Amino acid sequence: MADQILSIAGLEAAASSSLPTSVKDFFNSGATNEVTLRDNSAAYGKYRLLPRVLKDVSRVDPSISMFGSQISFPLCIAPAGIQAMAHPDGELATSRACAKMGVDMGVSSFANYSVEEITEAGKQVGVIHHVMQLYSMNDKAKQERIVRRAEAAGCKAIFLTADSPVLGVRYNEWRNGFKPPAGLGYPMYEKASEEIHSESHDEGFSASNSDSHSWAKDIPWLRSISGMEIWIKGVLAAEDVETAIEYGCDGVVISNHGGRQLDETPATIDALPACAKAARGRIRIHVDGGIRSGADIFRALALGAECCWVGRPMLWGLAHNGQSGVELMLKLLYDDFKRCMQLTGCKSISEITTASLAIARADGPLARL
Repeated sequence: MADQILSIAGLEAAASSSLPTSVKDFFNSGATNEVTLRDNSAAYGKYRLLPRVLKDVSRVDPSISMFGSQISFPLCIAPAGIQAMAHPDGELATSRACAKMGVDMGVSSFANYSVEEITEAGKQVGVIHHVMQLYSMNDKAKQERIVRRAEAAGCKAIFLTADSPVLGVRYNEWRNGFKPPAGLGYPMYEKASEEIHSESHDEGFSASNSDSHSWAKDIPWLRSISGMEIWIKGVLAAEDVETAIEYGCDGVVISNHGGRQLDETPATIDALPACAKAARGRIRIHVDGGIRSGADIFRALALGAECCWVGRPMLWGLAHNGQSGVELMLKLLYDDFKRCMQLTGCKSISEITTASLAIARADGPLARL
């Protein structure tokens, strides 16, 4: 029992102790002074759970609908890149774990396996939907190839990362001279290991991705080449939710890139309520960043999110024990979330509302939302 991993914090510790320093820092570090990185997790703590008692919770349904079918609970795996640094099977192991545990998965443009290989790996295990993460690229022909390959492979949506016209300030990556290990390529970017190793991560990102992206150019263009849903990932301001609605987007992910882009932005859980209010049911609202427990998922849903996404916990699971490690991570969060529903008296997702939360004020008394 002493060596048993019982929480996401335990999984982080186990994984981080086994990874090379440069890889551990790449996965775990944030931008500049890491204010946002720390706040993402810490901000959840000011929202306290208010249970209702003597509720019959013998039957609890934590599932939700995603892309036309049910997933086991309101959590999906975010599109994190270079997963083969954590385990040789990389995104293939993650896809299989997601399918086995009944959740959906985002595929990064910086995946070490192709979208075709990743989607097929999951489908061989069970029902799973994938979404394709995308940056606005300088080479539009290559970007279009990524989109068309993703759609042909069965992806349900494009997740356009909108918070990265340039790479954030990442001191640890610069200090470590970070480059992916030899032998790892980016098949969606059509880049082999030798080309990747000839440039820094920052140089490679800037050479490939566009800093002249815009709503007016990118969204209509994506709509013209694909029938997939279009989601905007990296939204923190309510005004951008309104703009996403104006451009006919299908959803937004409230995200600050895990604290890896612009430091000192709001924690995503703090940005969520205003964004959900702006949506008014006209667009789907998801959130990522700092989610480390089932209670965090519960809080996010109570504040207006439909579903949560996690990246680092998946990487820790993958580094710890490949596919089985990712399955462990998902089981920890599933069990914790279901138990949280039971202990707060919520039998279904629809019963999770702001009535289940209060804010812990600095002067002592709880403030109801």
